[in-house]
Amino acid sequence: MVWAAVENGMTLGTQGSEGGVIERDEEHADGARITIERGGSTAPYSITCGIYGWMCHTRFFGTAQEANQAFEEMKFGLTNILALIPLQSDPEADAKCARVVNTVQDFVARFP
Repeated sequence: MVWAAVENGMTLGTQGSEGGVIERDEEHADGARITIERGGSTAPYSITCGIYGWMCHTRFFGTAQEANQAFEEMKFGLTNILALIPLQSDPEADAKCARVVNTVQDFVARFP
């Protein structure tokens, strides 16, 4: 799993998409990002995650402990989805993309 701080940590302390302060912000080398914000407009903590070109999903939490635990679990789930995404040149890309879509739907259901 190749996750690293976005922009070498330069986004920490800045305003995130939910209007809160970014506390954790990591990006996967294969094209995913996950961010925790504190003090947003909807809840004390939020997680926004996405796989570039595939999905974006946001969840809300009452405590830092809940958010940090979910952050780690969601990173694992995102990594699993990334491993399924085929290259465009793959002759079975259409069938494999259908599996990715189903796995994304499962991810959102697992992490509502």
